[in-house]
Amino acid sequence: MGKKITPGLRKRGGIWHIEKTLDGRRLYESTGTSDLVEAERFLARRLEEIRKATVYGIRPERTFGEAGIEYIKVKAYKKSIRKEAERLNQIHPWIGHVPLHKLHMGLLQPFIAQRRKDAVKSRTINQALKIVRQVVNFAAEELIDEYGLTWLESAPKIKLLPEPDLRAPRPLSWDDQTRLFQKLPDHLATMALFIVNTGLRDAEICGLRWEWEVKLQGLEGTAFILPAGLFKSRYEGLVLLNRVAQNVVESQRGKHPEFVFTYHGEPICRMLNTGWKKARKETAIDVRVHDLRHTFGMRLRAAGVGFEDRQDLLRHKSNRITTHYSKAEIRNLLDALDSLCNREEKPEIVLIRRVVNQ
Repeated sequence: MGKKITPGLRKRGGIWHIEKTLDGRRLYESTGTSDLVEAERFLARRLEEIRKATVYGIRPERTFGEAGIEYIKVKAYKKSIRKEAERLNQIHPWIGHVPLHKLHMGLLQPFIAQRRKDAVKSRTINQALKIVRQVVNFAAEELIDEYGLTWLESAPKIKLLPEPDLRAPRPLSWDDQTRLFQKLPDHLATMALFIVNTGLRDAEICGLRWEWEVKLQGLEGTAFILPAGLFKSRYEGLVLLNRVAQNVVESQRGKHPEFVFTYHGEPICRMLNTGWKKARKETAIDVRVHDLRHTFGMRLRAAGVGFEDRQDLLRHKSNRITTHYSKAEIRNLLDALDSLCNREEKPEIVLIRRVVNQ
């Protein structure tokens, strides 16, 4: 006579499944095994988890990897979700199997040690630690299970590393600009010229669209309004154009119906490509695309532009509503931008470097 099968188990496709109603709640899931004894143990464990959760408020044990999957599902709308998924995949072998309530900073030390051994900079390691922090906070605050409990009672403290190896900004002098731009492919040189006159970030200039262009009422020229939430800022951002930037825009008009900057009729994903790296190597000017934004900001300061105006022109976070200005304020900001166009009175940046004794 065969062994009596525990009520609530049914074999389908060679695998035992749980099909049971408990306190009016339907439990329907795979045990993941074809072995009856293992399936019965799985069922008993699940029933005990349910009893502890419903009677005592004890959370079922779930892993960091499971929480990471839920995070990707729920946060799929984020523009950065692909990068975050890559970072989760990177750290998954180290802590993906760890139960959420047992996760702590000490378990991340082997990952950190290996990344340091691979000569990865602290800023890059911190990007992975940030996504760990986001997932555990998500599990403790937003992720609610079928028992009305968050997946995690409280999030462990995930501390970021100091960044002593962080590369300092490298703004361009005017001579550097001339040399570098001459070596860049035409489409990159045009974009670089636009950045040093507007302060746009790489993603912002690559994604700049004609539909965001607006006419400045009562003033000459146009501007662009970056939509809220599309790039780094949660707020709309006003991009004003000085004479140089306006000329760049006019040179691009009519080339593409949607994007301002393209290459061979296609949008540009990023400026840091082969052409940029080749020009950097040929000129021996170690400059990143983001350094062009630093150049813009430092030239404004060198030209005597005040702090608040620089904040507005760089679209930094502040309590000011950056798309609502009076005509006089717009005129003042345009005058500040035009100070970068005076070739005879260029605001010069003095680069002060530490002298190392030989």
